[in-house]
Amino acid sequence: MTMNGSSTFFSKKKYLFYVVFGFSFFYQNLIAQNNQGANSYNSSRFKTVVITESALTTVGLIGLNYLWYKKFPKSRFHFFNDSNEWLNMDKAGHATTAYNVSSIQYNMMRWSGVENKQAIWIGGLTALGLQTIVEILDGFSTKWGFSISDMLANIAGTALFMGQQFAFNDQRVQLKFSFHKTIFAKYNPAELGNSKWQSWLKDYNGQTYWLSINPSSFLKSNNTFPKWLNASFGYGAEGMIGAVKNPVELHGKPIPFYKRYRQYYFSLDADFKHFNNYNTSPKALLALPQILKFPFPAIEFNKDSTAKFHWFYF
Repeated sequence: MTMNGSSTFFSKKKYLFYVVFGFSFFYQNLIAQNNQGANSYNSSRFKTVVITESALTTVGLIGLNYLWYKKFPKSRFHFFNDSNEWLNMDKAGHATTAYNVSSIQYNMMRWSGVENKQAIWIGGLTALGLQTIVEILDGFSTKWGFSISDMLANIAGTALFMGQQFAFNDQRVQLKFSFHKTIFAKYNPAELGNSKWQSWLKDYNGQTYWLSINPSSFLKSNNTFPKWLNASFGYGAEGMIGAVKNPVELHGKPIPFYKRYRQYYFSLDADFKHFNNYNTSPKALLALPQILKFPFPAIEFNKDSTAKFHWFYF
């Protein structure tokens, strides 16, 4: 974690999200074209996965070192407490990333024919390993520090995936992400993004993290509840222009006062993997990365106002 909340840190952390989102898109298309799995070990598929992931990891770590760590002096390993930053939106992001990396890696292993329990461990340990490597690199840089709260969030996301897979052989509860553009990025574009796509990844004010629950999976197998329909509980925050508090001015320009507050949501979601139960082809739907929550109406709750209804929320 950065010691001063610089934009470099947020670009670095969001770099991981780029990789997860891109690989999720690749995975969904791959599985859609191959009937979602293999019944026995397939060495060709396994080699493809290992070589692809090794290349992505190598390029990713070299990129991190060249673009960020190389620019700052090294230090002895040290910790930094960032648990009071961004109203904990970054922690929700860590958990969601760890969960989805676990899920993607598990499914890639199963697609390669790796035995179920082995695939669960490989998926979880891969996610935790990648996140831990970044935290350790942070710990040896004077610009950052190893964040225990980040690691706890990483562990929570990984545990949610592994625990469900061991207990149910299914993901009845998923962690997802959505984003909408806000007015806050223009006041601090270095931190929150100076373009639409940068803000999509850097502006915590527009991000929402969702706990998406599939009710049908908790009912008897002959239940008539729509199998594709999820109930989603979201967490967001607004009014943030700085990590811990909002600056009064930046680069000589005054910044309006905005109250920082947390938001809680209830909405619906679509679990695309269940659409094949309705005699429809799932291929087009599976091409959408499952990390994204499907847009639906939503109800927002926060401590400073009455419930607010959004006709269309993403």
